[in-house]
Amino acid sequence: MNDMVASNRNIGIWMSDKKSQKLNWKELIKTCNNHGYNLIKVDIERPLEEQGEFAVFLHKLTDVIAAADQGDTKAAGIISSVEQYLSNHPNIVVVDPLDNVRILLNRYCYYTILQEEPSFKKQGIFTPTFAEFSTNNIERNIEIMKQRGVTFPVICKPTIAHGSKSAHEMVVIFNERGLNVCKPPCVVQSFVNHNAVLHKVFLIGNRYHICERPSLKNFYASEDSDPIFYSTGEVCKADSQSTLSILDPYDKAHLKLTLDEEKLKHIIRVLRKRIGLLLAGFDVVLDNATGNHAVIDINVYPSYDNFPNFFEHLLDNIDEMVSRKSVIEYTNGDCIRPREDFIDTPMLNGFINVGMGPSYGVTGMNVN
Repeated sequence: MNDMVASNRNIGIWMSDKKSQKLNWKELIKTCNNHGYNLIKVDIERPLEEQGEFAVFLHKLTDVIAAADQGDTKAAGIISSVEQYLSNHPNIVVVDPLDNVRILLNRYCYYTILQEEPSFKKQGIFTPTFAEFSTNNIERNIEIMKQRGVTFPVICKPTIAHGSKSAHEMVVIFNERGLNVCKPPCVVQSFVNHNAVLHKVFLIGNRYHICERPSLKNFYASEDSDPIFYSTGEVCKADSQSTLSILDPYDKAHLKLTLDEEKLKHIIRVLRKRIGLLLAGFDVVLDNATGNHAVIDINVYPSYDNFPNFFEHLLDNIDEMVSRKSVIEYTNGDCIRPREDFIDTPMLNGFINVGMGPSYGVTGMNVN
């Protein structure tokens, strides 16, 4: 084993001030120390070479990457510097690789990956039909929707999924007339009636946790209805009490749909294979007409506030990744290569919490 890799037990971490303020640093430092690591906060505006040797680089650079991709020169310089540093130190375990993170910064990109997944249809899994608008030409946009099978009502979302508050500002549009509120670049996605229940799935590698959240009530196409503007934070948080989540009397008469955990496991396997992030989450709703499971969004490094023992599971995965990165196979005495990537390992433990509040318990289970 390479002596430098074996002796280096530093985890360099960076996240925004907003994310930092929500983190229980004392608990994270304690868990890192219990696993034999030193946690070091890095300053991405300074050369990383000056800040120590790292076995692991743990970050949430999503907003910085998004800003860089949109032409922010300062952000572009930071990301270029980080990428160069990581290229110069290929033994560092990165949580998560920047190129993998970029996939989830663009809704059209990851919706396309989901739509093209061949195994979903036979499993009763889908992503609602969608189209991207790059122009304000309503006639052209209507034609694009027809070509892609997008039907009203639709949810209009910014194409860029991170980087600003506006990334979480949505519009429900009921008819062609309402398309004039769309601000390209944006994605319109067919709305799936799901009885105002959203299932958020939080991933740490192959370990997962499910929380049930309020969501939008059922909507139907209408020539008379005006667009409805909303923020996901106002409607879909655990303590949200939006009037947009109150079901109409007719919808209340329908039985509650049942989440199929086997379908969630399949989605997790696909995301691990196609996108390959350790820290991610996705949103699922159940089509109230068919019971099929619709994946409507994927997130990089979501809030893990409700994930039981989050830091312990994170460090377990980091241990596994560092171990695999450190084991080097020698061929003819001088050729080295890392072992197979960690993401191909079998599923580990899953957790499910289908309650809306803290009074509901968490049940552990094995995932094969």
